[in-house]
Amino acid sequence: MFSSVKPFMNQQYYTLKKECQKNKVLFEDPLFPPDNDSLFYRTQRVQGVQWKRPKEFCDDPRLFVDGISSHDLHQGQVGNCWFVAACSSLASREALWQKVIPNWKEQEWSTEKPENYAGIFHFNFWRFGEWVDVVIDDRLPTINNQLIYCHSNEKNELWCALVEKAYAKLAGCYEALDGGNTADALVDFTGGVSEPVELLEGQYSTDVNERNELFERVLKVHNRGGLISCSIKATTVADMEARLSCGLVKGHAYAVTDVRKVRLGHGLLAFFKSEKLDMIRMRNPWGEREWNGPWSDSSEEWQKVSKSEREKLGVTVEDDGEFWMTFEDFCKYYTDIIMCRLINTSYLSIHKTWEEAVLRSSWIRHEDPLKNRSGGCLNNKTTFLQNPQFVFDVKKPEDEILVCLQQKTKRTTRKDGKAENLAIGLDVLRVELNRKYRMHTLQPKVASSVYINSRSVFFRSELKEGRYVIIPTT
Repeated sequence: MFSSVKPFMNQQYYTLKKECQKNKVLFEDPLFPPDNDSLFYRTQRVQGVQWKRPKEFCDDPRLFVDGISSHDLHQGQVGNCWFVAACSSLASREALWQKVIPNWKEQEWSTEKPENYAGIFHFNFWRFGEWVDVVIDDRLPTINNQLIYCHSNEKNELWCALVEKAYAKLAGCYEALDGGNTADALVDFTGGVSEPVELLEGQYSTDVNERNELFERVLKVHNRGGLISCSIKATTVADMEARLSCGLVKGHAYAVTDVRKVRLGHGLLAFFKSEKLDMIRMRNPWGEREWNGPWSDSSEEWQKVSKSEREKLGVTVEDDGEFWMTFEDFCKYYTDIIMCRLINTSYLSIHKTWEEAVLRSSWIRHEDPLKNRSGGCLNNKTTFLQNPQFVFDVKKPEDEILVCLQQKTKRTTRKDGKAENLAIGLDVLRVELNRKYRMHTLQPKVASSVYINSRSVFFRSELKEGRYVIIPTT
């Protein structure tokens, strides 16, 4: 566990575990008890739930069976495909899942020393600028001895069910995970910066240059250890999880598990000809229902690729939810892609070094106008500058900035139920190089983000050398 991790709700994992081992009892979490409050905050959707410890519903429980894989996960009876898709992406990155599942060998069931088992686990998530350590017990919701939420192919493999329980505790309850944003989960697993890209305009499916440029960006994020997800927007309630004739599902999050330039042809001719196809591999969190168009599992297009290349790509002909597509077809059918970039990691050490800052503030409405820190957007010119202001410098003739504005989530509490996020956004203003203090008169605006009522807003821009101020607003 990293030294900078903070215990969630002040529960110290090692202290609690030692107490249980000393008293020879299994841990029972008083802050996330096995009752309906931990399952629902609005409606009791599932009847007859029994909370059971792993040995009560399976033999030889394990965290991992034959390692960890994106194929392990299957969505259960809550609409959290966004979370399961993010977990599938996480499972493909060892350095990342070992942060989320710290000291996993120590947490694994021990056949040699079963007396050490205390029914307690802990997982780490990134929340608004810091890692938090979430403690849970091993009691999981079941019906007829079957897990009702996220589960693995193997009944005795439990890492995904336990990670999901810890994330549900963080959110308030399991129902709080019903409907969400994959970008939020990707950030919570990595501490990275998520960039959403809308493919709705159609320019990526028709404009070859735009598509090639986007593919290079996606490939770069993947090769540098980032996590990627995608989806097809559902425009009506009836569209949610509707299956298209091509096999893809609308209103449903998919994990991107690989991005490649695939070499076409056979033998030496393929090597010298060097013809490559931009391709992307995805996984449906349901573990079934795949793309059935060109380059699907059993399509004849794979005959254009050598056997060794197919083996390298791990092409399998089975309905496991994972499939390949050309990037051109991807842009034709999918409407949204989310790229979660890792900042200042070993993946980036040989590439670009980012300067990173995490800043905190709040919007406060005060009866004294001089102390009011909530001034609205630029439409409210007389009060706009009352918002928090953050100064930064661009030190090169021109450089790229990435800004992720986050608001503390209002997803749910047991007491208050679900609350809506505020619509948030930001403006970037250019100021004098010697400015040290807050602006009291408007300076030139150089860029703005979108305004949206999500947990986070991403903004990217190329700025010239100089001093700037970011003003986040509602």
